Amino acid sequence: MPSADSFDLLKTSARAPHDVHKDDTKRETRRLGQELVGLQNRLYAENKRSVLVVLQGMDASGKDGLIRTVFSGLNPQGVRVQSFKEPTDEELAHDFLWRVHQHTPRHGMIQVFNRSHYEDVLVTRVLGLVNAEEARRRFTAINAFEKLLQQAGTTVLKFYLHVSEKEQRERLQERVEDPSKQWKYSAEDAGKANQWPEYRAVYEDVFQHCSPQSCPWQVVPADQNWYKAHLVTRALRDALVALDPQFPATKLDRPR
Repeated sequence: MPSADSFDLLKTSARAPHDVHKDDTKRETRRLGQELVGLQNRLYAENKRSVLVVLQGMDASGKDGLIRTVFSGLNPQGVRVQSFKEPTDEELAHDFLWRVHQHTPRHGMIQVFNRSHYEDVLVTRVLGLVNAEEARRRFTAINAFEKLLQQAGTTVLKFYLHVSEKEQRERLQERVEDPSKQWKYSAEDAGKANQWPEYRAVYEDVFQHCSPQSCPWQVVPADQNWYKAHLVTRALRDALVALDPQFPATKLDRPR
């Protein structure tokens, strides 16, 4: 999976490489998912560290479906999902990170952000609510915020779900034509599709300024749901393997 250093999304494929086979990949994803169950169990029991999964992507990049696929098999006691929509009046009365910090994961938990604190340097810029100077100040605050989380024992994984402009338009059209997806339709969908270049530019700016080595952005090709799920599942598995959480000692194990 590519990192996002100096990334040009126009030159980045949103599909799996030609030599990656769908059926084999889906089988491997299921195997990784089974491995995740045991790793999550150990993380939850250890109760010392946590994982934050940040999901960003343009509309119709498949964030909701990805969450269902990757996390539905895990113990729900150890997973929380938080979506960030348009700020409320109460949230706007505080600094932009106030509403986010209260949803960071406690020890033992995997927390998923469906959109995140990055909305305040993405959509706000496309809408003209935040200028480049203010965005730079917010980049600094975001980097400090994520460093604070890491110092407190939270592993931060950041995924940009890279859907192509063509695929996005097709998925947005499905919201009009498919009765099972019409509930997702918004009158703003067409306008957002037309703003693909503007969103691409602000995402590339985020990648440039908020991708430290300790928690870099990972760009996930998102035109094919099976490949997207595989890459995120594998990255989460690898992160938990690196943490190597351990079951706490029982009373029988402790020296007298």
